[in-house]
Amino acid sequence: MNPEARTFPTPALTVIPRERHVISRKNISKAALRVLYRLHDAGYDAFLVGGAVRDLLLGGHPKDFDVATNATPDEVKKLFRNCRLIGRRFRLAHVVFGPEIIEVATFRGTGEEEGGDGDRHIVDGLIVRDNVWGTIEEDAVRRDFRVNALYYDISDFSVRDYVGGMQDLEQRVLHLIGDPATRYREDPVRMLRAARLAAKLGFTIDPRAAAPFEELGPLLTESSPARLFDESLKLFLAGHGLKSFRMLEQCGLLKFMFPATARALRRGDQALRSLIEQGLANTDARIAEGKSVTPAFLFAVLLWGEVRDLAHAWMAKGVDGNEAWARAAAHVVGEQCQRVAIPRRFTLTMEEIWSLQPRFEQIQRKRVFRLMAHPRFRAAFDFLLLRGAESPALRELGQWWAHAQQLPQEVLAAALPASGGKTGADAAATAAPPRKRRRRRKSGHKPDSA
Repeated sequence: MNPEARTFPTPALTVIPRERHVISRKNISKAALRVLYRLHDAGYDAFLVGGAVRDLLLGGHPKDFDVATNATPDEVKKLFRNCRLIGRRFRLAHVVFGPEIIEVATFRGTGEEEGGDGDRHIVDGLIVRDNVWGTIEEDAVRRDFRVNALYYDISDFSVRDYVGGMQDLEQRVLHLIGDPATRYREDPVRMLRAARLAAKLGFTIDPRAAAPFEELGPLLTESSPARLFDESLKLFLAGHGLKSFRMLEQCGLLKFMFPATARALRRGDQALRSLIEQGLANTDARIAEGKSVTPAFLFAVLLWGEVRDLAHAWMAKGVDGNEAWARAAAHVVGEQCQRVAIPRRFTLTMEEIWSLQPRFEQIQRKRVFRLMAHPRFRAAFDFLLLRGAESPALRELGQWWAHAQQLPQEVLAAALPASGGKTGADAAATAAPPRKRRRRRKSGHKPDSA
């Protein structure tokens, strides 16, 4: 037997019949049901698995549905004309129904049996390729957390539990399957997944699963930056960003993903913490309301403290303001992208949001209207409002710009100095746009009676 197989626990099946669980087919996407039934009708085992089963059992409404089967990827492709095979590290079948994709995975094995179909390659404990097919029992113990190893059987609508996932759902705790240190070395991103799931579900992380974080957290710096970008979107742009941020800090993992953010917060800047947490809370609220969000704004929030401090340090040394902000942005973005590969289209927006902040202090007529016409004005203005926690002056400045946007252009222009004058909140107070006064009816005047 392959030595790797001995790291997995022995599965013990518990079957929860239809009448003892809450999963209903009406809450499963029609596309997923079509895949499940076609596999079943063709003689293959077919199960809904993973997060969808977990969330359905918790009363949620999952957006993604994954299927596990004993059919190989090539056999799945023969059943579905709308199927494409993807992945080298993990071979998968994607069955496409318009905008919806149902991911179909063949049961993974715990070790390569003699004459087995597939290949598995491990380097220094890290799985670099894993296409060894196995049984459903092997597949269950190969999954990450016990709550993600529950299988909904389309043949009789029961739920199969091989590792104690139902108990964890009831106790609201995350247990890793197998030895935590070994499983994290296989895939360090599992540490981030633990923090994300705990935040999303409101679960606690089993102390044994959390114990290796400090020692093995540095392995995250060796993970693919592109993959960590995808993980950061799941952490911060799935509706539970604030909880995820707090969980990353609590677990000691933030410094491995966002070192600049962790450094700035260690300096004890409570205004920065307020800005970050409010920015995440606002993003969560927008997602809950079905509004659009952009990663650029959120990354600008997370990295602001280091950018601001570096820019001020360079200006204190006599560097021109525009040059100081440009240098600071380039330095922080360059370091961050070595950890998390933020695409250029987002880093450009981040740099514009940061560079526009000093321009809000320039309260002169041409500069105000030029800034308002900037394509990133709205994002930069929202960022300015978040910065209100930094000082009363910034709060006043944000209020001035909020009021200025509500005025007719000619009224605002008349209230602004043409050039020169003060900058910042003092200028905002001096050039405060006049408020419209209501006409008061003369006392004693009554309208004619009809």
